[in-house]
Amino acid sequence: MTTAPQGLFIGGAWTEPDHGHYEVINPATEQAVGLAPEASREQVYAAAAAAREAFPAWSRSRPEERAAILDRAADLMHRDFAANAALARAESGATTGTARSMQVAVGAARFRRYAKGALEPVEEAISPQINEAGPMGRAGVFGAVAVRQPVGVVTCITSYNNPWANPAGKVAPALAMGNTVVVKPAPQDPLSVYRMAEALAEAGVPPGVVNVVTGSGPEAGEAAVDSPDVDMVSFTGSTSVGQRIAEVCGRGMKRQLMELGGKGAAVVLDDADLDAAVAGIGTTFSFYSGQICTAPTRVLVQRGSHDALIEKLVAYAGRLAVGDPAAPGTVVGPVISAAHRDRVESYVELGRKEGARVVTGGERPSHLDRGFYVAPTLLADCTNDMRVVREEIFGPVVVVVPFDDEEEGIALANDSDYGLIDYVWSGDVARAFRVARQLRAGGVGVNTIGRNMEAPFGGFKRSGVGRDVGSYALHAYSELQAIVWPG
Repeated sequence: MTTAPQGLFIGGAWTEPDHGHYEVINPATEQAVGLAPEASREQVYAAAAAAREAFPAWSRSRPEERAAILDRAADLMHRDFAANAALARAESGATTGTARSMQVAVGAARFRRYAKGALEPVEEAISPQINEAGPMGRAGVFGAVAVRQPVGVVTCITSYNNPWANPAGKVAPALAMGNTVVVKPAPQDPLSVYRMAEALAEAGVPPGVVNVVTGSGPEAGEAAVDSPDVDMVSFTGSTSVGQRIAEVCGRGMKRQLMELGGKGAAVVLDDADLDAAVAGIGTTFSFYSGQICTAPTRVLVQRGSHDALIEKLVAYAGRLAVGDPAAPGTVVGPVISAAHRDRVESYVELGRKEGARVVTGGERPSHLDRGFYVAPTLLADCTNDMRVVREEIFGPVVVVVPFDDEEEGIALANDSDYGLIDYVWSGDVARAFRVARQLRAGGVGVNTIGRNMEAPFGGFKRSGVGRDVGSYALHAYSELQAIVWPG
């Protein structure tokens, strides 16, 4: 499929880009999906200025009005579900099932969730305080209320691994709280975000409340961060880029929400159900080709179960169909680009040089003559000082490190620059929870890779700053104001 050249969305109008267009490439076919706009720095600043101008009215709008618009947008996303999923699959390389259920469906569901979120109370009563007479005034009983206020103009910089759910998880709660937004999608698959903007415009979002700008290089993203009209930056992506954004935000005292890299530890204890552990760990191979920050890519297994776990992981990887994401039965599609495929392959080669053993994979699938494919790869005989164990690969590559006792497993898990989501597998739930409480990670899955979508999401250490998801996202896109009065 190919789409017509896309315009920028600024101030409620579709706008021709100053720098022309660039091709969006299908990772499976290496053919163009469509043409995305190259915004100039001035156009990004114009988008932020439009958001600034729209903020006063939108922030004062009735919560019911904001909820209705978000609900209608979700309806429109569902109306065009098949076309939206086909576009997401084409530009991201996700399988049909992933594009439908994990991208478009989750994106629409997040708009539905924050339509309800717009109606959540924003005021919290604080217990009265009795003050004696003094320099601050007469004695009295003072009441107080904490009120959540919108931050202002929020720049949302989104990741390529989910062009629906990730933007929706930023835009919907930001709008629900009364903020206006400038969305800068990842350059690899931005067209889906423009479809989201079309749905919002048709749903009745006022001009300037939502703006979308894109570019193939750093210029548009840099402008979306350093614009003086921007009050907050919400970013999902690599830690290295997050650090550069944080430096700019620090100079301007801009609020930040950062969801950065991960190197999730999967601690497999000697009493674990290995089949269940393999089904969870194997999602690094099978879900979006390992391009997900929460993947359990770093397997720490108690030595008594090491060989059996390796054997089961090899068998699991061998059953996965690798190929065209549009084909029925395909489980593993391509990675996002040729450059990223080369990066993943360089890590596998680095692992060999570091002394790791390639148990399965490690080569491009021989039956595919085009597309950016990486075979599911398992590296054994690893140690915690190897770069393949310490650095985020972001592909279908799992590394395995053995340990002797529970304390060593916890120490190895925590010996990481990252701390997004870790996992524990054990037949003893009390033991698993005891281990989980000692892991330095923003989330821990106990005998599951599943998530509760009302639970806070975010990372320790270099995995990010702040928390979102559920009502926590409404807090992330708001400022707390205290109002005090004498009783």
